[in-house]
Amino acid sequence: MWTLNGGRQAGYCDGVTRRDFLSLGGLALGGMSLPQLLASEATAGVGKSHKAVIMVFLAGGPPHLDMFDLKPNAPEGIRGEYRPIATNVPGLDICEHMPRLAGMMDKFAVIRALVGNGPDHSGGQAMTGYTDLISKTQGGRPSLGAIVSKLRGPVRSDVPPFVGLSPKTGEIRWSNPGDPGYLGLAHAPFTPFRSEAQGAGRGKSASLSLDELPMNPDRLAGRRSLLAQLDEIRRTCGQNDAIEGMDTFSQQAFEILTSRRIFEAMDLSREDPRLRARYGIGDMKNEGDGPPCCMDHFLMARRLVEAGVRVVTISFGRWDTHGQNFKSCRERLPKLDMALSSLVEDLHQRGLDKDVSVVVWGEFGRTPLINKDAGRDHWPAVNFALLAGGGMKTGQVIGSTDKNGAYAKDRPVTFQNVFATLYHNLGISPETAVPDRNDRPMPLLQELEPIRELV
Repeated sequence: MWTLNGGRQAGYCDGVTRRDFLSLGGLALGGMSLPQLLASEATAGVGKSHKAVIMVFLAGGPPHLDMFDLKPNAPEGIRGEYRPIATNVPGLDICEHMPRLAGMMDKFAVIRALVGNGPDHSGGQAMTGYTDLISKTQGGRPSLGAIVSKLRGPVRSDVPPFVGLSPKTGEIRWSNPGDPGYLGLAHAPFTPFRSEAQGAGRGKSASLSLDELPMNPDRLAGRRSLLAQLDEIRRTCGQNDAIEGMDTFSQQAFEILTSRRIFEAMDLSREDPRLRARYGIGDMKNEGDGPPCCMDHFLMARRLVEAGVRVVTISFGRWDTHGQNFKSCRERLPKLDMALSSLVEDLHQRGLDKDVSVVVWGEFGRTPLINKDAGRDHWPAVNFALLAGGGMKTGQVIGSTDKNGAYAKDRPVTFQNVFATLYHNLGISPETAVPDRNDRPMPLLQELEPIRELV
């Protein structure tokens, strides 16, 4: 086993040190070595086209009434503090704290009547399309990323098909990057911002990011040293007969670990500083027990997709606003506005908007009634989703709620309808079945209809 030395010993946000962060052949997911994982993935079918999904999970339940479904004529105590502003889509207003998105809503579709939300503080339903209760009853439903990994496999042998950028959080369900469920650890996400497995079936890897903030000269020198060592291993492998004795999957593990492709995709210093400034940077400091507002992850997701990743998940901010909803969202909404608008604009400018689908949502909505602490509480009755790219017909609103934003008024849409749409965009039939742990065929979805207005 080769150990790669990343410079002086120091702890970082992912809880590991650069001195011992990577052992070749031991980069593991849930206790399996990388060669074992690659062997398990060998039976996955590899698609011919590189369709992709970037999923942004707003942990805690974002306030639909204060973002994309404002009710300025509702009674006091229900209408929020924010005013609606017009967008470039006639008749579509959104929150005043998202002016960048307002100027490009023709590139988005807003679902205002997302129903069937589970009651749990969990990313499970946003990742799988099933509530946690149903998922557990059925043996652990795989996430979209795991399904795509199983059915499509990697685009390139040195790039994982599924990457979860969510860091470890105090409320562990908010850092779910997309569990593989009964598909097994071979289809768990590669999780570069975690130092240990986060619950059953979740990925384990060391941080490979070359761009955590703040960056100082010592840390930068350590990472450059690490890259130099990887280059040396790659050169040695080309001249050494030792690798010839390895089996196929060990060689694939070597290819991933000695390839610069995944490192370069995560090295945001390679981007034009002006583009990076447009996305915003943020930091990796968690918001209490929730995820950070790291705008860098949106740019990183685009770079990972370009490198060959099929599904990238992001967990952005803590939206569980039982108290001071308007104060906290006033700080958080502009960050989302900045990063999300830049991502979708970037995808269009690069000609990726037909191939890359973007979905933004949380686990449920929030109460119409503002509580005594100026907050909004949990409200599973209705939620919103925001979609872009994927060749979808954007510039429209789908569904509506009643005058107080409490219940769906018309055109209700379910999580599974959204998943059926995403699978459609990926070229995967929702009727496709994958085997559970007892080798029984399990259809991907129970509701098979994509959102007809979008496809």
